[in-house]
Amino acid sequence: MAREDLVIRIAGEAGEGVLITGQMVTQATARAGYYVLTDSVPPAEIKGGYSFFQIRLGEKRLRARGDVVDVLLAFNQEAFDNSIEQLRQGGILIYDSAELSPPESDRYRSYAVPLTDIAKNQVELALAKNMVAVGVVAGLFGLDPEHVRRLLRESKLAKKGEDILNKNLKAVDLGYGFVQENVTERGSLEVRPSKLEGRVVLSGNQAVALGALVAGCRRYAGYPITPATDIMEFLADELPKVGGAVVQAEDEIAAIGMVVGASYAGQKSMTATSGPGVSLMTEMLGLASMAEIPSVVIDCQRAGPSTGMPTRHEQGDLNIAVYGAHGEVQRVVLAPTSVMDCFWTTIDAFNLAEEFQLPAIVLQDTVLAVRTESIPRPDLSKVQLAQRRTFTYREDGPEHYLRYQITPDGVSQMAIPGTAGGAYVATGLEHTQAANTSSDARNHSAMTEKRFLKLDGVLAKAPPAHEYGDPSAEVGFLTWGSTLGAVSEAIDRLAERGIKAHALAPRLVWPLPTHQIDPFLNGKRVVIVPEVNYTGQFAQLLKTHYQNVEFTRLNVYGGQPFAVSGIVEAVAPAAERVPNGTVVASRTEATVS
Repeated sequence: MAREDLVIRIAGEAGEGVLITGQMVTQATARAGYYVLTDSVPPAEIKGGYSFFQIRLGEKRLRARGDVVDVLLAFNQEAFDNSIEQLRQGGILIYDSAELSPPESDRYRSYAVPLTDIAKNQVELALAKNMVAVGVVAGLFGLDPEHVRRLLRESKLAKKGEDILNKNLKAVDLGYGFVQENVTERGSLEVRPSKLEGRVVLSGNQAVALGALVAGCRRYAGYPITPATDIMEFLADELPKVGGAVVQAEDEIAAIGMVVGASYAGQKSMTATSGPGVSLMTEMLGLASMAEIPSVVIDCQRAGPSTGMPTRHEQGDLNIAVYGAHGEVQRVVLAPTSVMDCFWTTIDAFNLAEEFQLPAIVLQDTVLAVRTESIPRPDLSKVQLAQRRTFTYREDGPEHYLRYQITPDGVSQMAIPGTAGGAYVATGLEHTQAANTSSDARNHSAMTEKRFLKLDGVLAKAPPAHEYGDPSAEVGFLTWGSTLGAVSEAIDRLAERGIKAHALAPRLVWPLPTHQIDPFLNGKRVVIVPEVNYTGQFAQLLKTHYQNVEFTRLNVYGGQPFAVSGIVEAVAPAAERVPNGTVVASRTEATVS
């Protein structure tokens, strides 16, 4: 009997081909018509160390990576030791018989596959071990091996010569054949494909980069950092094709300086980094705010503080994104919730930065950065681009150009260097409307009010929030970022228990879109705020605006995203006892897989 979804984890040592195995299987399953959602956790070490690539495929849209593993493919002993607890009761263990000998267990079925021996002795190419594994996975899931063969012919392997390509094709066929001959009861692993048309497989980082290209970004400056580097690498290939340029700076401070400088010169500009980089960029972001220069920063959050756990997940940068500066700054902070959302939210960031002449920070996270999903091709006919308000010289215009002229919406005309009559000094010092430095108290008050006035316009242009569940429910989830995926699936499971729930995830998290949150709170008696951090940063931000509302915090902070089951088990007892008062206040810690 076919199932709705399946989860396979490919685990091994970095360098064994775990990543390429997962990527090949992902592409093959997507082409076969499945919804696909993946997660990968590489080691923090430069070489070696435990890593895994997890693939969930199904007949319906998937929103989370899956709580348990149906099939574990272990390349070595360390992979087995680190992943066996996640294998579900009755699951299947596939292991390389040359690398480990797991103990017998009635909790799962195990099959020894001579991955290394097949690669060395039959394919005569030891490095093809991972392609044998791809064939094994294709056989387990009932995939047409022709999908995999076609991918190989289209891959970089085809450029390495016919001999190498043919050996890898042979490796796939041998792995597939081994499963057909030796693995029984494969029917329990079959999932019905949906025969999806017009879909692409993208990672969150790729979606961000594509969104930047569509938004008109033509200058990118960055410094390599996990997990944001993929964005720079993607744009290094694509930006020159549209007349743009990528610069690898000497550090994050130089990178954000180049972004601000390029934007001052009239180019839409962006950088991408992670928490340590944002820490270094805070002073320059203050300059962009004071000088009113559009700048876009993608923060791929990871577990901190300091170097922390570079390849692990956390939503720990909300506070620095909102408040990270000396003085009071004006900025926009957005948070995408899915791979598709990464594309559209990046466009929103450019639009808001350009229209209101301020920095925009996109709080992506590790889960979204490395996740791949099969998504519909973005409908580019729906893209609307905002342009900055620029100065054009007119003979009948004012005698002096007022770069920081006080206007009803706080936005002034910005001259591109070289524009006749548009000379001005962009400075981090306080200034008059004519851009002359000033320490006058009245002027500082007026200019501060001007800059903050722009945030009213940002709220009016706020991208719509994501909602899920039953709007009439008394149990509500207020969340942000990729956590919405696990929350959405938790709502479905709660509904199976007869518990109605409703979720809201604002894509604009600063300035806080109270006009979106107020209607959501109406009628809610339990309001739960799930987030992957210790201190409840979003809950604290909400509390500054809603002092009379009690929010139930739900936090995990082990470097992994929420498990759907963890949310359900933590929330269900409270949700089943919805009081007749206002809302329940408690501190709960969910479990994670």
